[in-house]
Amino acid sequence: MPRTFKILRFDPEADAAPYFQEFIHEPRTFDSILDALKEIRDEQDPTLAFRYSCREAVCGSCGMVVNGEIVLACRKQVSAINSDEIVVEPLPNLHLLKDLIVDMTPFWDAYERVEPYLQPEGDVPVKGHLVEEEKMEQVFQYITCVLCACCYASCPVASRDDRYVGPAALAKLHRFLTDPRDKRTWESLKKMDDPTGAWGCDTVFRCNQVCPKEVEPADGIEGVRRRLVAERVKRIVRLKK
Repeated sequence: MPRTFKILRFDPEADAAPYFQEFIHEPRTFDSILDALKEIRDEQDPTLAFRYSCREAVCGSCGMVVNGEIVLACRKQVSAINSDEIVVEPLPNLHLLKDLIVDMTPFWDAYERVEPYLQPEGDVPVKGHLVEEEKMEQVFQYITCVLCACCYASCPVASRDDRYVGPAALAKLHRFLTDPRDKRTWESLKKMDDPTGAWGCDTVFRCNQVCPKEVEPADGIEGVRRRLVAERVKRIVRLKK
């Protein structure tokens, strides 16, 4: 059955505000939103701009809003939408570059601020840093993040304060804090001990709701908060001694 795809268009080189353009397209039975967008681009308008890569929900490139829902376009099936009209928009909370493409720079800058890499102590052992399997199971939930920025786009704090690092970055920080090999210093950790970091979260769980990989970033943020409180207590006890 033909569907009406109402897609937000924006050309930064044109002297015009963003607008919606309608396309009539008949998707195949198992087509995703991404499949439909590709066919619309190939068959109707080659200037339509959007990001994608793996088409298997691994690269995180195709985050967008479909009928008000933040999704990965490669995972959202057209058949799952009970409407003749499908409205496609870019991710919110990020500057619009062209059509469905947004500027991911603030997201990556925030990600870099949490130092998202392992910080062990001393030299690397000859056989590497061995970790018990059950310990890694605690970390696995946060490893599956594909950095799609869906959680960042859904975050009410990020919408009102561009200094906030956002749920993806904080969840990734929790991933390393949970890893027994990571021994980062207080100097590194305390960067998130303020309202632009772990204490800025409103805890409304929108990030958990939209995450396509079920990372549940809000849980990670709570984990970072617990670690910050524990480190503060340790420092107070040392000072009293």
